Amino acid sequence: MRHLVTAAIGASLAVLHASRPVLRTVADVPMPGPAVRFDYQSLDTARNRLYIAHMNADHLVVFDVANRKVLANLGGFARVHGVLAVPQLGRVYASATGHHEVAVVDASTLTVLARVAGVDYPDGIAYAPDVRRVFVSDEHGKGDGVIDATHDTFIREVALGGEAGNTVYDPTARRILVAVHESNELVALDPSRATITARYRLPGIEEPHGVYIDPAHHVAFVSGEGNATLALVDLTRMRVLATYPVGRDPDVLAFDPGWGRLYVSAESGTVSVFTEQLAAGAVTLHHDGDLYMPHAHTVAVDPRTHLVYFPLENVDGKPILRIMETDPPPGAAR
Repeated sequence: MRHLVTAAIGASLAVLHASRPVLRTVADVPMPGPAVRFDYQSLDTARNRLYIAHMNADHLVVFDVANRKVLANLGGFARVHGVLAVPQLGRVYASATGHHEVAVVDASTLTVLARVAGVDYPDGIAYAPDVRRVFVSDEHGKGDGVIDATHDTFIREVALGGEAGNTVYDPTARRILVAVHESNELVALDPSRATITARYRLPGIEEPHGVYIDPAHHVAFVSGEGNATLALVDLTRMRVLATYPVGRDPDVLAFDPGWGRLYVSAESGTVSVFTEQLAAGAVTLHHDGDLYMPHAHTVAVDPRTHLVYFPLENVDGKPILRIMETDPPPGAAR
């Protein structure tokens, strides 16, 4: 009888665990401004700040993640798309697409230090620390703009031959990687020379856009807007290891390195959650589940608390920042 009771309890716990949602709401924090579209986010753990592009409000929101309150709502960022905090420079870069410029913000005073023109449609942003250069996706100009972060000046634009998706820095290979829509490629750039060094096809991916790198395992995650597919890419051999279905029009990716957990948010409102798994030295992804929230196309995660952040443009007529939690993967420390 004891064995039967134990088995029944174990089965009940397994069912309970399986029925738990992949993400659960911790708090909904009101956001300033109108109920309009948000875009990229960037977390500065040194200052406990989350920078959020409130794109259609032309504002950059500065959010205190420790105290869960808005510190500032900075105006003058026309159609702001991308944002990147660079703590080692004490700077925040924001792509003000409406003015065809990248704004450079002092992280201490939250004042704009410079506005750098030269990129037609600035979007995603990456920073190459070795050469102190900022790289900016130019979606309409079909290139990647290069900015000197020392002097806040535009250097040049590297022609890619197609619309630029996200731009990221690969710290292991010390290169910039850009997703290029029409050619379905990752294009590698030499940061110091600002030139293309290689092009890598992404079979199984159409219109690659979102890119995130896990340097610890030297893999990249690339989302295909055209076919709602995620690719796991080996950055050593530059080949696609596997593909996975995700929500329609995947956009922003976020990765929690401590838990090996990947979040893929889509324009359709679907958020797909995966966890890295290692077997015989090879990386695979386990699909933990999906959830749906209207306009949940941008996501950020705090690697210290494992909390996940979704700015939602319209919940009961108002914008909010939804903070969510999830369970750790088996064997992970909370």
